[in-house]
Amino acid sequence: MDKLIDSTKTPPIPSLGVGGVLFNSSRQVLLIKRNQAPAKGLWSIPGGRLEPGETLVEACRREFHEETNLDVEVKHIVAVVDRQLEGFHYVIIDYWVQLVDAERCFPIAQSDIAEAKWISLDDLGLYDVVVGLTEIILSTYHAQAQSGLVGLHDVDLAGTDFILPIFVVK
Repeated sequence: MDKLIDSTKTPPIPSLGVGGVLFNSSRQVLLIKRNQAPAKGLWSIPGGRLEPGETLVEACRREFHEETNLDVEVKHIVAVVDRQLEGFHYVIIDYWVQLVDAERCFPIAQSDIAEAKWISLDDLGLYDVVVGLTEIILSTYHAQAQSGLVGLHDVDLAGTDFILPIFVVK
């Protein structure tokens, strides 16, 4: 059955967002519990909305720090998702990120999140995670673990152009 569309409501203006998928050496991913809409009460990865004048990479670093007090190096694009829920419309670019300082790895929940913690990949099913995120996390982990090649790569290290890695066969 088709969804009924309420023609009296104006659709939300799309916003561009970013997120960061971070793993540690113990097969854990860093997740945050949202305390604001959309997806209030659900677990997600650190991230948020792009601000004017900011690059996507800068936004990912900023949002990660604002929410967890951790500094990350933004590596590769691992997913692009389009989410329309609760009166919001986000196009989100998710990155695989790494800690700048592996010794400083304890997240501190800040900003618009209720909790931040490392969660075992084996326990992901025990958490109420936002739609589609479990697949992104597991796909990213397995790609990184098997080949080290994850997603679209920063072609000129400027944080503006990401492409598939190129292999030269001789």
